Parts: sequence; C-alpha cells; structure tokens
Amino acid sequence: QLQLVESGGGLVQPGGSLRLSCAASGFPLNIYSIGWFRQAPGKGRVGVSCISSKDGSTDYGRSVKGRFTISRDNAKATVYLQMNNLKPEDTGVYFCAAENRLQCTIVPGPSFDVWGQGTQVTVSS
Repeated sequence: QLQLVESGGGLVQPGGSLRLSCAASGFPLNIYSIGWFRQAPGKGRVGVSCISSKDGSTDYGRSVKGRFTISRDNAKATVYLQMNNLKPEDTGVYFCAAENRLQCTIVPGPSFDVWGQGTQVTVSS
C-alpha cells in the first residue's frame, strides 16, 4: 500500500527552524516527484515546495523562497523540508504528496496520487 508519513512538526518561536520529514513506503520514491503543501485554519492547501524525480530540480512558493530548502534521500525513501527563519504566517498543517511525474509542481491537484496525514507547525512567541 502506498503511504507517506510526515514528521518533525511542532511549536517554534519566530525566527526559529524546523526540519520536516516525509517517509515513503510501498512504492519506489525515486520515480515520484514530491510536493510539500501547507493548510492554514479555514484556508485551502497552498504549495510550499517540490522536488522532481527526473533531476532533483526544485521549486518554491514565493513566500518561502530563500528560507526553506527541500531535499530527498532516495536510499532512505525520505524527503526533507528544512524551514529556517520561520514566521507566524508559516503556521499550518504541512502535507507531503507524491505524483508519478518527472517534473514536480507546487499546484495541489489531481496529479498527486498519495497524500500524507499532515504534521502541525505552529510559529508563535
């Protein structure tokens, strides 16, 4: 069964850092592009970052560019999201999702085959 499990969320003060992990099981992660999405209370899912299966190329949402870094370790079947200089507006549930495409996208749509259950990130003083 295809499955993604996120971890690493928590409560952090503004300016702090967190590293989220997205662990895959039941399918070969290396042939899937992976996206990270955030959902704030009462709002829809917004694309944060993604990494392509083809060449490891990445994309970032405008609000996180320069602060967040996505990476993947296919041997460990895990994708990471390093989040630095966190801001209160980064608060939300973070989901990772897999799509069987060579080039990734940060648009949350039907191309994504598998979604994780999410991990809560709260940025507050």
